[in-house]
Amino acid sequence: MPIPKSKNELLEMSQQNYDRLFAFIDALPKSALKTEFPSSYLNRNIRDVLGHLHHWHLLFIDWYEVGMAGEKPAIPAKGYTWKTTPELNKMIQQKYSNMSMKKVSGLLESSHAAIMELIKKHSDTELFEKKKYKWTGSTSMGVYLRGATTSHYDWAYKMIKKCLK
Repeated sequence: MPIPKSKNELLEMSQQNYDRLFAFIDALPKSALKTEFPSSYLNRNIRDVLGHLHHWHLLFIDWYEVGMAGEKPAIPAKGYTWKTTPELNKMIQQKYSNMSMKKVSGLLESSHAAIMELIKKHSDTELFEKKKYKWTGSTSMGVYLRGATTSHYDWAYKMIKKCLK
């Protein structure tokens, strides 16, 4: 998968991968929406995967708001480090496990739209210049956004497809 290097590429690739994910899900028989994934996977079904994507959108939005206010955001989340991301992901899975597929899909649709609007507010330089913002450390905001959008949507598509085989 190519890496977006501009605002337009990031927007296009994010939307394409989001649309591909939902086109795949929408084409599935209704029974597949409730199919349990193999027990070796943390996310137990499609709903869990969509909840995961939504929650990581919320995490990014929090990092962004705190960081752009000049403060240091808790990345990846308060009480977690990158090494404890598996525990964070488990908490996320549990949080959405009792919601309906319709509810989680709606939440993801809203958070995706919010992320896309956030991207639109910034220039290529603001998105892709390394060390532009203190809160992004040695990387760029675009790298974080790619992880929350196009790369994550691609991961979700591949995981769902694999788990439904």
